[in-house]
Amino acid sequence: MADRDPLLENTAPPAASGNGISRGRMALLFSVMLVTAAGNTAMQSVMPSIGTELGVADVWISLAYTWSALLWVTCAPFWARRSDKRGRKSMMALGMTGFITSMGFCGLVLWFGLAGLLPAVWTLLLFAAARSLYGGFGSAAPPAVQAYVASRTARSERTNALSLIASSFGLGTVLGPALAPLLILPGLDLVGPFLAFAAIGVVALVALRWRLPDDEPRYAARGKTFSEPFSASSQSNHDAEDDEDVGVDGPSESEPKRLTWWEPRVRPWVIAALLGGHAQAMILGIVGFLVLDRLGLRADPLAGAGPVGLVLMAGALASLVAQWGVIPRFNLGPRAATLSGIVLAGFGVFVFALGDAIHTIALGYAIASLGFGLFRPGTTSGTSLAVTRAEQGEASGIVASVAGAAFVFAPALGVLLYNLSEPLAFGLVIGFCSVVFAVGWKQLSLDEVLTRDRR
Repeated sequence: MADRDPLLENTAPPAASGNGISRGRMALLFSVMLVTAAGNTAMQSVMPSIGTELGVADVWISLAYTWSALLWVTCAPFWARRSDKRGRKSMMALGMTGFITSMGFCGLVLWFGLAGLLPAVWTLLLFAAARSLYGGFGSAAPPAVQAYVASRTARSERTNALSLIASSFGLGTVLGPALAPLLILPGLDLVGPFLAFAAIGVVALVALRWRLPDDEPRYAARGKTFSEPFSASSQSNHDAEDDEDVGVDGPSESEPKRLTWWEPRVRPWVIAALLGGHAQAMILGIVGFLVLDRLGLRADPLAGAGPVGLVLMAGALASLVAQWGVIPRFNLGPRAATLSGIVLAGFGVFVFALGDAIHTIALGYAIASLGFGLFRPGTTSGTSLAVTRAEQGEASGIVASVAGAAFVFAPALGVLLYNLSEPLAFGLVIGFCSVVFAVGWKQLSLDEVLTRDRR
């Protein structure tokens, strides 16, 4: 088999579904991923306004996500392994149930808090607890969907099918912020998106239970972990190169040696991904609050959801342009995508920091998202190419854990520094980008070397 760069495969626009699963069932699987991603980014659009309405410090809103993000990092690999034993359909249903329950309880708690029936501190504590249901159980669905598709499609059809499923995450990050302002309904106000997406999730769960057949895999496949759909560039690409059509009893290769973050072959890519991931997470934490401040919307939080959603949608679109257009069009390899992306991200953060109108804020955030949309697949592909085929599962686990680790504390750190000193916050983000470029320029392997040495 000829060597190929998975960066180019994973980021190409998804083709039409031409696989062993019917179009109706593929649409159902697509909707499971789409609803969860859209619901979470819709929540992200309104939470800065909710925090302002509750009268709590911005940093506490960001910290309310921390436990959920940590649970996602911990539980996603467990559910990925569990789906191979208990069945993919049951894990999808578990994940959707976690999403529905979490969104419903989050909306209910916030409604009580905004109505003055709960103190702000108890509102946030109960919100964090309700949100943790998604981190703990919602993480079961993405790897199960991926494995369900992979186990029912032949090698020749698998890349297109999995690219289509992966694209639902990206599309959801666009639709969520776009729909959030439309779901601010009379009587529900800012909690409308929570309850609306909980209801949409119920419809998707019923359809899943009713229309999707139980597991009868034709090919062996193991679910891989996704990052929590908390941003436009959450890791949702699939490395299809290493899926082989083996018997359903499993692959014949011996179990590969466990890899750590500091394995010499992947260490430079891990360092780049960790530092750049913190820069991205800090900006994501800041963006909603900056929009409210720069546009003078703190006194009218209800009006803030629309502008925040517009900026987030611009970033999501830019990220998709990077992954579906720029990388395949210019044949960017891992090193080129990583270094060019982090430079572009740093410049976008600079423009974003200076923006004082919705257009310049959205432009800066879109440029930064375009850069991170190049950077994230670059480090992912570089990690994949640095190891052997037998070690791809271990590499996937490293990528997922590093991506998740960046979103545990960095958003809250970004908001904390932003409230203390804007120049300090943005200076640190740009500093992270500069360090990634400096270290990457010296230590990241050349693209031609990675391709040549792939075993």
